[in-house]
Order: sequence, then structure tokens, then C-alpha cells
Amino acid sequence: MKKILLTFLCCIVITGCACMHDGKCSKRNSSSLMDYLYPTKNTHIDTPSIPTLSLPLRIGVAFVPENNRGYSNLNFSEQAKVDLLNKVSQQFKQYPFIKSIEIIPSYYLTKEGGFTNLSQVANMFGTDVIALVSYDQVQHTNEGLLSITYWTIAGAYIFPGEKNDTSTLIDVAVYHVPSKKLLLRAPGTSTVKGQSTLVNAGEQLRKDAGKGMELASEQLIPNLQAELEKFKEKVKQSPQDYKIIHKPGYTGAGSISFMNIFILIGLLGAICLCTRKNQKA
Repeated sequence: MKKILLTFLCCIVITGCACMHDGKCSKRNSSSLMDYLYPTKNTHIDTPSIPTLSLPLRIGVAFVPENNRGYSNLNFSEQAKVDLLNKVSQQFKQYPFIKSIEIIPSYYLTKEGGFTNLSQVANMFGTDVIALVSYDQVQHTNEGLLSITYWTIAGAYIFPGEKNDTSTLIDVAVYHVPSKKLLLRAPGTSTVKGQSTLVNAGEQLRKDAGKGMELASEQLIPNLQAELEKFKEKVKQSPQDYKIIHKPGYTGAGSISFMNIFILIGLLGAICLCTRKNQKA
């Protein structure tokens, strides 16, 4: 009986220590873009440089290495990551200036690898542009109002939360690797309100974790599509900020080929001939 009681007390102590860290009890799982690209800096400073975009582009899409912070209910499998990367890839494929999309497995990116690791990956897969997907998910499991802060390239996201709430952020940052230039970024966020009782809290939190990622992904996709449209217009309107090179055989989206020119001349000639006949009549 004493052994059973001692074991029970030990479990309480261990659980209590996990929950009393910084006075908060939360479960967190994340992959931080800031920690990956700028591991030795508290703030990032992008060196101003003009990216050279060789059209059509080959783009890589990859997940940033994870940083597990304590206990997590999120079972974010490699297959789930690939499914999300496929959804992100579909947004790029609709543009004619993009030749191909390479889905890069997570194990090619090392923790705190920085631009050195990113350059190695880009050379390996033959891509100058890589879209980096990161996420942060926190589940509040204690009483009272809490908030979490997740730092992105664009600044901080603050999520308020109560007991059993699940807050999720998914962030896509598209980089031109040789120039270290951030081309565009798009976020997706969600908050799942916890409704579980003490008895089934663990199972419900696991379901909420998956639901949080799903909802954040759904919000991310239209945001990414909107940012891609803005980027396309930005390149047209600010040619001084981007150097565009056409690869051999690529004439560029919307350009007129010689065959199209001949057809256009023929149509104009026919129109002129018809106009003259009408005037004589």
C-alpha cells in the first residue's frame, strides 16, 4: 500500500513540475523559422540585395525542423506534412513562370542550419527559391486566461487562450536563397475552443490538435494565393527591386511569338480590306 501511495505521489510531483514551469501549464509543438535561419541572433537583419530570378522558376517546398517544447498532443506525421506541402505546391503550379515544384523531405534540413544549410539544399535540388513552412501549436491546460507569442519574420503573433484551448499558426515564407531575400510570406491561424471534461481531456485535446492544424491550413491556402498575386504585380511595378532573366527557350508569360505576330498581321490585313470594300460600296 505504501509503495502504491509513493508511486502516486511521485506522479503528482512530476506532473506538477511540468505544469508549474513559469507558472503556466501548456503543451507545445513547433518548428521555428527564426530559430532555423537565425540561430545565433535575437533579431534578423536581411542584407539588402537584388534577387536574380531565372524564369521559369524551379521552387522547393520544405518544412522547417521541429523544436518540441515539452509535452504535445500533436501527432504531425511525415505524411501529414507532405499533404500540406502538396496543397502549398498547388498554389504555385497555376503560374506559367514556374516550371516545377520540388517537395523536399524534412530530413534534408538540419536544426539551426541557417542559410548555409538552406543553400546546400537548394544546390542539391536545383532550386533558387524555397518556400519554408513552419508552425506553432500550443494547448492551454490550466485555469485562467493565457496568451502565447510566436515570432515570425514579419513580427509577433499573440494568441489569447483559456483552459483546453488549442492555438495554431502555420506560416509560409518564400526565400530567394542566393540573395537571402524574402520574396513573400503568408500565415494561417486557428483557435479551437476546448469543451472536454476531466475524464476525456487527453483524447479531446489530441482531436483538437489535429483540428487546429486543419483549420489553420484552410486559412493559409487563400492567403498564400493572395500573396502570390501581390508578388506578381510587385515584380512588374518595381523592376528596380528584381532582376529577371529568361532561360533559353522561355519567352515569358504573355509574350507574343513570331507565329502569333503573323496571325495578327493577317487579321489586321483582312480588317483593312473589308473596310475599304465597305467604303467603296
